[in-house]
Amino acid sequence: MNKLFTTIKNIFAIDDLRTRILNTLGFIAIFRLGSYVVLPGIDPSQLKSNAQGIFGVLDTLLGGAFSNASIFALGIMPYISASIVLQLLTIAVPYFQKMQKEGESGRKKINQITRVLTIAITLAQSIGFIATINSEAIVTNNTFFTISSMIILTAGTMFCMWLGEKITDKGIGNGISMLIMIGIASRLPGALIAEAISKQLNGALIFIFELIVLYFIVMAVVMLTQAIRRIPIQYAKQLGGGSSVAGQRQFIPLKVNAAGVMPIIFAQSLMFIPALVGSMWRDVNEEVGSFLTTLSDPYSFVHNLLFAFLILVFTYFYTAISVNPNQIADDLKRSGGFVPGIKPGLATSEFIDDVLSKITLPGAIFLAIIAILPTFAFQLGVSREFSSFFGGTSLIIMVGVVLDTMNQIESYLLMKHYDGMMKSGKLKGRTQNIAIAS
Repeated sequence: MNKLFTTIKNIFAIDDLRTRILNTLGFIAIFRLGSYVVLPGIDPSQLKSNAQGIFGVLDTLLGGAFSNASIFALGIMPYISASIVLQLLTIAVPYFQKMQKEGESGRKKINQITRVLTIAITLAQSIGFIATINSEAIVTNNTFFTISSMIILTAGTMFCMWLGEKITDKGIGNGISMLIMIGIASRLPGALIAEAISKQLNGALIFIFELIVLYFIVMAVVMLTQAIRRIPIQYAKQLGGGSSVAGQRQFIPLKVNAAGVMPIIFAQSLMFIPALVGSMWRDVNEEVGSFLTTLSDPYSFVHNLLFAFLILVFTYFYTAISVNPNQIADDLKRSGGFVPGIKPGLATSEFIDDVLSKITLPGAIFLAIIAILPTFAFQLGVSREFSSFFGGTSLIIMVGVVLDTMNQIESYLLMKHYDGMMKSGKLKGRTQNIAIAS
């Protein structure tokens, strides 16, 4: 406990770090206040929760802003969607590949295109959002209300994007990820209290057991997030000033879960399709429509089986587009590095690809298990709200953002010669002497 208080004291003793933390808290407070400002023309007392399926996922990520029909109802998610689209385009379209290689100027162009695409996506999603609002909650349902709501929702998303950029520049951590994490974490206290009340005194032991299980699940997600496979790299001897300098021995860290949370997001997006098709197909063929509707039920066996399979597929897909063994091998060859016992060039690329394929399989399986754990928790008696924190997108995002923020704080402490947040002086899982491979 003394170590904790000493670390907190050291954190606030650094002027720049203290300012960044306070700035971050201020921006987060603005974001949370905006999630309670209801759209003009909406009667808050008549609002009913329509956040089911994929809408329920969005509402969880947005901290309830979706079901509150607030000006931040769409939050930062359109920007995330636009960023994913641009990321895929930079891989598939030569024009964007060329733009990405232009350095700072290319990055500015991509950011500008991302912002424009964000506006387009937000306008399209705002129409769907207005359609999901309960008609009784709309005071004046007319064309002016629709157009004004579209403009306000778009402005709210752009303001959230601005807040995220300000947190990155003036605060601590990645701003966009921080806003998503805060939206998720804001629902944890309420879910925890509701679960404790529902168990009452007779179920106190069950509630304590649930907390213990949740703790071990969080530790497992931390392990998945931090796990890496180190590929040793040796650099040839270099001559300088008439003397030879021994080659450095470093390593390339390949993450077991290089895809992060993206496979779950992609899979969830596809799992929303059966519900839409089923509702339209029911009039044509009731049996097919009923099957598709059942397939979209997040608590059915078929749904979870298909969901886990899609996560496995998308994990390999996203890892393949985010980690390029050929580029890594080329960069190593140009810098005079090589994997001991492996020839430079094509052999190195094949070796890295083989290692990546082997570590991706257990990572994908573990990610699929984590993704469907909330369903099992709900089936075993955990409330719907609290069970969402037993895995899935919510838990992985929270763990990833917290670890990234702790790493940044750790760096500030070590630069000022303070002890880090762990007794060893560094967070477990942090990498040192990493070979630059991209």
